Formats: sequence, C-alpha cells, structure tokens
Amino acid sequence: MTETEFLDLADATLNAIESALEKACDDGDLDVECSRSGNVLEIECIANGSKIIVNSQAPMQELWIAARSGGFHYKYDGQRWLNTRDGSEMYAALSEIVSGQSGVQVALQA
Repeated sequence: MTETEFLDLADATLNAIESALEKACDDGDLDVECSRSGNVLEIECIANGSKIIVNSQAPMQELWIAARSGGFHYKYDGQRWLNTRDGSEMYAALSEIVSGQSGVQVALQA
C-alpha cells in the first residue's frame, strides 16, 4: 500500500471510530468526548477524565492506541485492522478498552 493509500485509509478509520463513538453516546449511557487533530483522535471519558489516544503511524503503516490498559499497534491486512502481537481485531479491542476505561459497556463496529 502506498503512503497516500495508507493515509486515506487511516483517516477514514479515525472518522469511523469517531462516528461510532458519537452513535454509542446518542444511543446509550456512554459519555465520551472526541477531538481530532490531524492523524490523532483523542477520546476523553467524561466521568473520570481519562483519555484514549488513537493515531496513525504512516512510516509503520499502523494505527496505535494508547490507553490505561497499555499501548497497542494495529496493521491493516486488506480487510481489517489486526493487532501486531496477538492478531485481535481493532474494533473489538477498542470496544473493550472504551468499556473498561469509561465504565459503560460499548460495542463498536467498523
């Protein structure tokens, strides 16, 4: 994948995550605030002020997530973003991360 293709995919993915979180807030008890600056999406859990950061790393062609539970790297396999260590899918993992950090169960989907 070219750098331009990666940047387009990463941008679309960050937009999709932000939209999914906004929908989850509208549909339930989740209370997070998303803010975007370039290739960085900051997700703030309002109840406790904690943050989750999702950003793209163009040189590695990866998306990285930083949260209380740790740091995670995801690479696109042509269909989905997979963890470079354990092969877990990013949206499922992000659902667990947001649920654990916010205290509200959420299920994000691509």
